Amino acid sequence: MTPDELQALVRTVPDFPRPGIMFRDITSLIAHGEGLATAIEMLALKAREAEADMIAGMEARGFIFGAAVAARLGIGFLPVRKRGKLPVPTIGIDYALEYGTDRLEIDPALVNEGARVLLLDDLLATGGTALAAARLLRQAGARVDYALFVIDLPDLGGTRRLADEGIDVTTLMAFAGD
Repeated sequence: MTPDELQALVRTVPDFPRPGIMFRDITSLIAHGEGLATAIEMLALKAREAEADMIAGMEARGFIFGAAVAARLGIGFLPVRKRGKLPVPTIGIDYALEYGTDRLEIDPALVNEGARVLLLDDLLATGGTALAAARLLRQAGARVDYALFVIDLPDLGGTRRLADEGIDVTTLMAFAGD
């Protein structure tokens, strides 16, 4: 599949979760076998270039793409979880949402000091979740220099925010607007 064909598989849902928002629904791409396989292969090619030791994916759709890419490359996958989901001692970081805060946690025992960890998620908007994940992984001793996303919403500034923290961003597709 071409990148344009892949992008055409992403459904746009107007006025969700509130009026004026054009929600980019990636579940329609995930449900398309050839589209999902193509997206994973494209992400794996980019991840291989980054020479990552491990892939870290943010809950929840980052698990889908991140674990598949890690398996494709034969490297480990590290889930970046929401508060209280891991059964072992964790380290965590609070971060701002549009309305309130949230928390991400990881098992630091899974991160080797100096390991090159690549962030992978389905969508980059403001970059808040990705920045929090990068900071958390760095706190655990990882090197986080690269991030991959299926979709970028460039008007929301996430790529710039990650670049300001020394993280090179690659995406498979971009949609104007929010």
